[in-house]
Amino acid sequence: MANTTRLPDFMIIGAMKSATSTLHNQLSAQSGIYMSSPKEPNFFSDDDIYNRGLGWYTGLFSDAKPGDICGESSTHYTKLPDYPQTIERLKAAVAQPKLIYVMRHPIDRLVSHYMHQWSQGVISCDINQAIDRYPELINYSCYGMQIAPYLEAFGPDAVLPLLFDDLRDNKDTTLESIGLFLGLKTPLRWVDSLGRDNVSAQRIRRFPGYQLLVNSKPMSWIRRNLVPQSIRNQIKSKLSMQQRPEISPDQYQKLTAIFDRDLQILGEWLGVELTCEIFRKGLKSN
Repeated sequence: MANTTRLPDFMIIGAMKSATSTLHNQLSAQSGIYMSSPKEPNFFSDDDIYNRGLGWYTGLFSDAKPGDICGESSTHYTKLPDYPQTIERLKAAVAQPKLIYVMRHPIDRLVSHYMHQWSQGVISCDINQAIDRYPELINYSCYGMQIAPYLEAFGPDAVLPLLFDDLRDNKDTTLESIGLFLGLKTPLRWVDSLGRDNVSAQRIRRFPGYQLLVNSKPMSWIRRNLVPQSIRNQIKSKLSMQQRPEISPDQYQKLTAIFDRDLQILGEWLGVELTCEIFRKGLKSN
């Protein structure tokens, strides 16, 4: 009989645009791990979802087999100050959570975040204007600020920090570290056939009627069979971001100063020196 009162044993709490979807899918493919669907329930962060009640949330894990380790992946959990009640709600429901936090170079994450918001029609201005107008672009890359409340609430042993670069370049080693963190006896292995998720280069800007005109099966058939490829390419080029956004030197200098101050918080916790310049070298002691 399915267990309808399961709570997650672990959570991937961010950061947004740091391959959390890819990691979620990889863990979902592992024996003995059950990942939630939807991938991002955002239960503890979003008021309207939290109001559905804990029973709704535990139902996400009701199909897990006995002995499975359950997990979910909600990047809203590290989006301060936009979701201020997240940790309080989480602590009330899960006394000792295991939390996985994937971090990308702060500026690279910001750029990817901007591209995502541009494709969704949320942001329409140039990236340099967006940096000044949309504080979340910077806030969600301030990893020290985002993770410090979790360390205070649950202690450093509850959090596994990972680097986006390691998840990309050292896949099996990174999965092994996750398995150890979760207390699994069988090593985790990367499933190459799953591919990557959320590839920015494939993004097309959303517009009214996008779901009907682009994603529906009838319209897909019409495009492929009745619309010449040359016309399809022209339309796609107008809706696509043609090149990666470029941050101006002044903005880059400002961002580096902001993120270096924040990375000092993270570095003090990890016992390493961290700056934007040396971020990709890893989280090992220098």
